[in-house]
Amino acid sequence: MKSILYSTLFLFAFTVNAQETIKTMFYNVLEFPFANPANRSLILRDILDEYEPDIFMICELQGEAGAEEILTVSLNYQSSTYSRAEYITNQSSGSDLQQMVYFKTDKFSLETSEVITTNVRDINRYQLKLNTIDQDSDPVFLDLYVTHLKSSQGSDNQNLRLDMVTELTTHLESVDPNSFVIFAGDFNLYSSTEPAYIKLLDETNAIVMVDPIHTLGAWHNNENFQNIHTQSTRISSGPFGAGAGGGLDDRFDFITMSENMESDPKMHFITDTYHSFGNNGNCYNENINNENCTGIYSQETRDNLYNMSDHLPVIMELETNKEFILSLPEFVASNAISIINTLVTNQLIISISEEYSEKVTFTIYNSLGQKVLEYDAENENSIIFDVSFLQSGLFYIKTSIPNGAVLKFIKR
Repeated sequence: MKSILYSTLFLFAFTVNAQETIKTMFYNVLEFPFANPANRSLILRDILDEYEPDIFMICELQGEAGAEEILTVSLNYQSSTYSRAEYITNQSSGSDLQQMVYFKTDKFSLETSEVITTNVRDINRYQLKLNTIDQDSDPVFLDLYVTHLKSSQGSDNQNLRLDMVTELTTHLESVDPNSFVIFAGDFNLYSSTEPAYIKLLDETNAIVMVDPIHTLGAWHNNENFQNIHTQSTRISSGPFGAGAGGGLDDRFDFITMSENMESDPKMHFITDTYHSFGNNGNCYNENINNENCTGIYSQETRDNLYNMSDHLPVIMELETNKEFILSLPEFVASNAISIINTLVTNQLIISISEEYSEKVTFTIYNSLGQKVLEYDAENENSIIFDVSFLQSGLFYIKTSIPNGAVLKFIKR
């Protein structure tokens, strides 16, 4: 009987038309690892555990030792889930601040990396290939460009930011125009009227880029944009010896994408998944961990973000209609779990196949990547979750099964 089941699932693995989710995060990690406090790799671990990005892009990394510390302490402390790109010292100037990307090896392989030099700091390109079942016949690539544009106000600094963006758009002229491109970083932009922002989104560029949330305006020191501000998490930087103070009043950190990712089924942006992680939208000019800044992001999360960096991470989810490779035992295990009712009001019912006898941990996340419920199941074939307390919307269920599919349900 088992052999028949395995054969059926094996065939199913090559015919199902799955929708796979890719979670991305960009984070200015503030002079990592040398800025205070000393235990930031553990603080970062807690932040990353909450969102669990598939792709983690950073800037303000100081040295290869810091790159490896994030990989081993913050990401791979339980298993070798992530890999990283090669660390390359800054080629554009004497600055010791650099970019890096980390990615889940079950979903991606790093095909190429290169440095685009500018008159301020490097722009680092990392091309990831999706590990899909049909990658030999129809490969899907994701080109990541990560940077840290020139800081500070004034026309001279605006022009330096423009020069850096121009280096990017010139480089993109040599790239396949149908490429899926992400440009992420600490852009240090104060408004959508800045020349660098206008140049980046210029519709005459070889590859047209878009701001996923299409939010134009003067972001700096403007309470109307408090829900997308990313800096500063601190009123005063004094206790940390690095970074900026002034409270949360700037949108400096971005993830932008090529226009084709608004609609292409091979790689597209999931609406309403772009957020300033940790920002409850009510912390204007305050410390991010102010006790009055309550909302979906908990006090513990905001305390971690306050201690980790003067910036907040930016998160965004993508979806592909391609199917990631799963080995046969893993695929059988992942299909042991099914949702009985995907549109729920008060109760969510999950079925576990009798063929699967291992302990399973279920973790439910909302669309912002916040963990809302966790449950350990052992020797259970049916589980009923009380979800009456959840707000209406889309939720994701992740299991402890290796490479298990992410399940979804809608709470009415």
